[in-house]
Amino acid sequence: MDRLDCAARVMLVSDLDYTMVDHDESSDNALLRFNALWEAYFRHDSLLIYSTGRSPTIYKRLRNEKPLLTPDITVMSVGTEIAYGDSLVPDVHWEQSLNHRWDRNIVTEETAKFAELVPQSETEQRPHKVSFFVEKAKASQVIEILEARLIERGLDIKIIYSGGVALDVLPRGAGKGQALTYLMKKFDGKSPMNTLVCGDSGNDAELFSVPGVYGVMVSNAQEELLKWHEVNAKSNQNILHASERCAAGIVQAIGHFGLGHCISPRDEMDSLEYSKDRINPGLEVVNFYLACEKWQRGEVEKSTQFIQNLKSKFHTSGVFVHASGVEQPFYECLKALEMSHGHMQTFNFRVWVDRVSSAQIGSDTWLVKFDKWELSGKERRCCLTTALLNLKKLCMNFSPKDSHGCMYTRDGWTVPH
Repeated sequence: MDRLDCAARVMLVSDLDYTMVDHDESSDNALLRFNALWEAYFRHDSLLIYSTGRSPTIYKRLRNEKPLLTPDITVMSVGTEIAYGDSLVPDVHWEQSLNHRWDRNIVTEETAKFAELVPQSETEQRPHKVSFFVEKAKASQVIEILEARLIERGLDIKIIYSGGVALDVLPRGAGKGQALTYLMKKFDGKSPMNTLVCGDSGNDAELFSVPGVYGVMVSNAQEELLKWHEVNAKSNQNILHASERCAAGIVQAIGHFGLGHCISPRDEMDSLEYSKDRINPGLEVVNFYLACEKWQRGEVEKSTQFIQNLKSKFHTSGVFVHASGVEQPFYECLKALEMSHGHMQTFNFRVWVDRVSSAQIGSDTWLVKFDKWELSGKERRCCLTTALLNLKKLCMNFSPKDSHGCMYTRDGWTVPH
């Protein structure tokens, strides 16, 4: 939360499964479109929060399976666990606050009396969350009776049903909405200018109840969330039922509510033309790697004009630097790229950047750091990169770790010494 020096322009809070991530789209096109938009136009002054029902174990598994960006904050286990940064530093104070009138042993004793409740996997049983599967037709009756019994035993709990199958028993003070409210109080005078919450199922409903937020229910939203909206928020003009699925619906909501640029570079990039009078470091990085991806996938016409346009951005004495330290004239690298048109057509080849951060170190110079990811078939690899951009002689000094890298410039590829 300390990454930004001032209030976030946008704080985007999104569920993962079937909201940010569309498990029915193997290409992950919508997610990659969102990624490019966020890194190009939002990462530098906004906050990204994932709010998921997943436990830390299967959240990490999803991160390894899908091209998800690194969030600033992760809310897991239906709002019972909050963690910060890529290392997932836990918020111990939040977890301690959930102990009020909560006894997990009593919950497990009472739920064991219901044959209709099928326990979820052990990874999903958390200190402040007890989780089951239950048939939709039996859910309402089970919830009514179970809630009454737990209250009789002195607990202050809530029961959340989502996805037409998942039932979670939580402390009353837990949940995605309560976790978001807790986080917003921690900004200490730097509350985000705009907050957009995104969801698709019943355990997301509380997010839409947080005062002052914009909300988007993606087009594939579950019946229980739509019913909640019909009863509780039908007249709320700040909640949109998108016409697009999952991440595409999130991008649609950004435009609908006027929260910023809403056209992904993946949708608008058809050349390597750059602004002559200003630099958007994130956009520069995103566009360059998109151009390389499109060329290698054969999505742009094989033409000398495209390659000449690319070559014109680099200095003739530019050098490519491998992670091992081996240097190669960059014109040789461009020649190899020219010969690689369409060679990744038969692979699920994708390139995206994550955690783009920039600092202006001179009147017309920026130092940029980011993770560059490549997916080829089922193999993924990451290259931690440092780039130096200059407006007059725009350069990206790529100092890679763990993979190959190079230094991109509008006028030339060069190497820092």
